Amino acid sequence: MDAAVVAENVTKRYGDTVAVDDVSVSVPAGTVFGLIGPNGAGKTSLVRCLTGTTAYDGDVSLLGSAPEQVERARIGLLPQSFSPPERLTVRELFGYYANLYDEAREVDSVVSEVGLEDAADTWYEELSGGQQRRACVGITLVNDPDVLFLDEPTTGIDPTGRRDLWTLIEQLAAEGTTVFLTSHSMDEVERLADQVAMLADGRMIAEGTPSALVAEHGGDSRLVVRTEANADPLADAGFRVEASAGRLTLHGVDATRIDDAVDALAAAGIDYESFTWTQPTLEDVYLELTGRSFRGEGVTAAATEQESTAPGDAGTAEVER
Repeated sequence: MDAAVVAENVTKRYGDTVAVDDVSVSVPAGTVFGLIGPNGAGKTSLVRCLTGTTAYDGDVSLLGSAPEQVERARIGLLPQSFSPPERLTVRELFGYYANLYDEAREVDSVVSEVGLEDAADTWYEELSGGQQRRACVGITLVNDPDVLFLDEPTTGIDPTGRRDLWTLIEQLAAEGTTVFLTSHSMDEVERLADQVAMLADGRMIAEGTPSALVAEHGGDSRLVVRTEANADPLADAGFRVEASAGRLTLHGVDATRIDDAVDALAAAGIDYESFTWTQPTLEDVYLELTGRSFRGEGVTAAATEQESTAPGDAGTAEVER
């Protein structure tokens, strides 16, 4: 598969500050590429380098050419901060930006694609936060780009709006658009991206598929049981168990083995208050590679924990994010 975006040893400096430090990356055409890292990691600066909107050191190829040589109509860019004219309706906005290109899509087809048919004649300033962000994505689609750069597209919008945008991005990718997505939302990247790159302090610290990165650096799935019981019966049953005050941690328990672990608890006659199942995520990868928590860096994670009450109590099951 040909690469739509290639960066080789790209560096961006602002005075004495190095915002992007010797970064190399390759994005296959027709895929979703997720660039993740905390605020200030260099994500926006790298996007500016890749789109030719700032000077840089190194080499960049965009659709086979230097960024400044690529026809602008082939590229879509949604900056993190973007405010279109507020006193235009959605349909008027799309028409306004479509007129900037020699060839553009039919306005109503873009309105439909971003799911704003019911708000097509509503002023931009009267849209909800999620609708405004969808409208901004629509503006980037009027020229039918081959590559779409989305810089923190879901920042500041509600959960429903985020999920709607995710669906739209998945739809665009299915239609063959190359999407370069920056985000500090772990669940967003884990759901959308075919390939992921991690930035920390301007440097690329990891790259690969989400599943491969988690498998290599994220550790194992764990079942943490709140109990005062001895670990020996579970170890005898074949589980790798770590005992600590008031809990037993069963390592290597993936989703298919939760029932086996619960059955082993019952067979051993172990009383417990509750258990929590934790699946490793990209947050664990970042922690392993940098020694810093994404949460501490202001980044949301998708750590999945399922908690169940003790046997004999109907209880509830809860997924925490």
